[in-house]
Amino acid sequence: MSISTESQYVDRSQSGEDYPLSAVPAESRKSLWSLAPLLMGFTLYSGTLFAGGLVGPQFRFFPDLLGLILVGNLILGIYAAGLAYIAANTGLTTVLMSRFSFGNIGSRWVDFILGFTQIGWYAWGSALIADLLNKLLGVPESLNWLTILFFTYFFCWTAYIGYRAMDWLSRIAVPAMLILMLWSLSIAAGQVGGWQGLQAITPQGEMTIGAALTIIVGTFVSGGTQATNWSRFANSAKTATIGTLAAFFLANGFLIFTGAFCALVYSGVSDVADSSDIVQVMAYQGLLFWGLVLLFLNMWTTQDNTMYAFSVAGAHMFRTNKRTWFVLGGATIALILAWAGIYEALVPYLILLGTFIPPIGGIIMADFWLYRRGAFPPLDQPQPAFNWAGIISYVVASAIAYFSSQANIGIAPINGIVAAVIIYYVLAKALPTQTS
Repeated sequence: MSISTESQYVDRSQSGEDYPLSAVPAESRKSLWSLAPLLMGFTLYSGTLFAGGLVGPQFRFFPDLLGLILVGNLILGIYAAGLAYIAANTGLTTVLMSRFSFGNIGSRWVDFILGFTQIGWYAWGSALIADLLNKLLGVPESLNWLTILFFTYFFCWTAYIGYRAMDWLSRIAVPAMLILMLWSLSIAAGQVGGWQGLQAITPQGEMTIGAALTIIVGTFVSGGTQATNWSRFANSAKTATIGTLAAFFLANGFLIFTGAFCALVYSGVSDVADSSDIVQVMAYQGLLFWGLVLLFLNMWTTQDNTMYAFSVAGAHMFRTNKRTWFVLGGATIALILAWAGIYEALVPYLILLGTFIPPIGGIIMADFWLYRRGAFPPLDQPQPAFNWAGIISYVVASAIAYFSSQANIGIAPINGIVAAVIIYYVLAKALPTQTS
């Protein structure tokens, strides 16, 4: 078996680049009050509101819709918290962890798929803003290229600076966003006639439960897989677990609920062209200005985290400490995708994320807890170029997730995670020793 070696060490000069190729040292660890708002800002994203809007009109409010939101976000929260726990214990990002389960060269596939999904989200977000400014403020579509250009580079400057800039932005933006969404929800609840009015709404019923859960989980499963980029800064595993659950179960769940609730209430209102769009809903409620403020804040707090995640994956793929160069490069790629029309592909994109991303996290958790019994080897220990247990497990688990979603069997993300855990553990025991 070929062995690829690299000299790894904690270089204190990496602190300015947020340690893309090493564990986060003790002196750079953060408290819950720093980590939780940052992660919550990451999950408070317009794409999640849209996903909730897609699911909301399809189901009866209680118990169907509420049950789906709770189950879907619990799956997402547990998955992300499991990875966060490992990140806090080791100080490593997901892409660094993947060296042990996919191999030194094989882990570059993880860099690619995680980085590509983040670029896709970033491009979609820039195009979303241009589209909403067309609809709500009458900005000519001929200027979309300029709007996309401006916001693509504006939102990434906090990612360029790193953790400290995103931390302070989230401390301001997260409370403001929560207040604005609660304001909109209270108006919607009053206009629909409260509980009885909600229960009286006839759902469209065109979506299966499996597809709905795949969308709910798939909306941010890529983000959950890469939340280790920030949970590795936690000063304890408890801090990482609580902060991540707060973000991916509570905050993300609240956003899904808000999008679903408003879409359910306003789906039959002719004056609301797209009830899955919270800004259009708030414009109908007489809150256009505050809807635009909400859009701006939730886009910024997630777009910068998205580009930060891409930069970490890119730095690992090319084994360089120059993370900031990938912020600018990734923004440029996203700009091209946004100009090319990625905005129209949201639903298929969400389903693909929910199918092909979760097995990565399942393999890493199986490697850490089951195969290595809760401890990774040092980063400077030579690893095989390809860990075939991880690679085979990923291919098979992804195929299981994909074909089960096509056949409406179970929930694709769970199928992929469970299959990945079982297959990896069996193969890791059966195949020859995977490390030198």
